[in-house]
Amino acid sequence: MRVLVVGSVNADITVRAPRIPAPGETVLGEDARVSPGGKGANQAVAAALAGASVALCGAVGRDAFREAALSGLTRAGVDLTWLHELDAPTGLALITVAAGGENAITVASGANACVTPAQLPADLTGFTHLLLQGELPVAVTREAARRAHTAGLTVLHNAAPVRDSDPDLLAHTHHLIVNEHELAAFGGRGEAIDAQARALLPRGPQAVTVTLGARGSLTVTAETTYRLPAFPVTSVDTTGAGDTFCGVLTAWLAQGHALQGALHAAGVAAALACTRPGAQDAMPSRAELAAALAR
Repeated sequence: MRVLVVGSVNADITVRAPRIPAPGETVLGEDARVSPGGKGANQAVAAALAGASVALCGAVGRDAFREAALSGLTRAGVDLTWLHELDAPTGLALITVAAGGENAITVASGANACVTPAQLPADLTGFTHLLLQGELPVAVTREAARRAHTAGLTVLHNAAPVRDSDPDLLAHTHHLIVNEHELAAFGGRGEAIDAQARALLPRGPQAVTVTLGARGSLTVTAETTYRLPAFPVTSVDTTGAGDTFCGVLTAWLAQGHALQGALHAAGVAAALACTRPGAQDAMPSRAELAAALAR
């Protein structure tokens, strides 16, 4: 079973600092570290490390950051047939990581903003699952979801960042994945989280998952609600934890696992990713995940 990820590819420039700067404040940090990132690339790597056969459709530039941006994808064996090299800068993410593991991220989209629907794969034969995020142009994400839904693929959409609560995109999404802030952008502020999530089901998704950080995750379907606690770890860096969750969830579903088991594996993998610095560099291998699940 093959997974197609349509999403962003970035190079991450990360600085660890005592705290995240307040507006107008300068904070001295450690040496900068350049590593592969981008929500699309991160999720593709996480899915591949979890055992799925994964292809990525996205774009990079022809500049000095291209190699760093692609290094994790090539190590993980992700199929880059649909990766486009454009006359635009490779996307960059500027990340500050505080001593407690929290982060603040500013993204310069670069080539990611130049992707068009014409660059999507014309033939989706052989793919079973499509994984989307919010860092490409909305028109691209919407068209990818529409084509995949029509072709019979299961469409998972991580609405991060929320750029447009597009009703057409939501209607072609089988599984929506958001955090609490992203969920609020879809409406229902003031309601309980499970009520907010359940209110989205009539708009298209068959399942809505809300990631809750140290409180685990909540998933609602028409039939049931899953509340899964967080796997206990000592957090070093939360960068990429949400992407790890999405990639592993998709990989496990693509490999035929039941939803509850896939959610549990995704939560454990996301927690493990918080125990090391970086995004793709911190993601657990299939063996590490299996060992943690066996505890």
